[in-house]
Amino acid sequence: MKIKIPEENGFLPEKYAKHSDVKINGKPVVSFPITVEEVPENAKTLAVVFVDFDSIPVCGFAWIHWTAANIPANVSEIPENASQDGALGMVQGANSRISPFIGEKDERVTKRYIGPTPPDKDHVYKLTVYALDCALDVKDGFFLNELLEKMNGHIIEKTALNIGGHC
Repeated sequence: MKIKIPEENGFLPEKYAKHSDVKINGKPVVSFPITVEEVPENAKTLAVVFVDFDSIPVCGFAWIHWTAANIPANVSEIPENASQDGALGMVQGANSRISPFIGEKDERVTKRYIGPTPPDKDHVYKLTVYALDCALDVKDGFFLNELLEKMNGHIIEKTALNIGGHC
């Protein structure tokens, strides 16, 4: 399986990150398109995880930017802004802004894609796409640990790429 996303010199374009013109409560919310190729024939759905491990020294944990599941495996692209548009009937999980320590209540921010906004330096973000043999029993707002548990034993293939995000 192969995935591609837009990039500018190894970085996520600003329209999907910190300096986006489209924000909710000051946070970038337009998700980037993901081209998916060579999905295994026996795959039924795809799942997406987008995480910032460079955030660990800043906040003490890996920052979750996006989790999504039950994307039909026959798609060739997850379109731009699919997170806010609800495209493809995907189920989306909570990102790190849902933490009660942050105080964000708007589900368009806490249970959808939230773009990179590194506070200290350029960060590297990891996008992983999983091909699964079934649809998962998850509801909107699921947590990453729940997704990982539900995917256990159902992953046919996975692929990942790293991309930078400007401070």
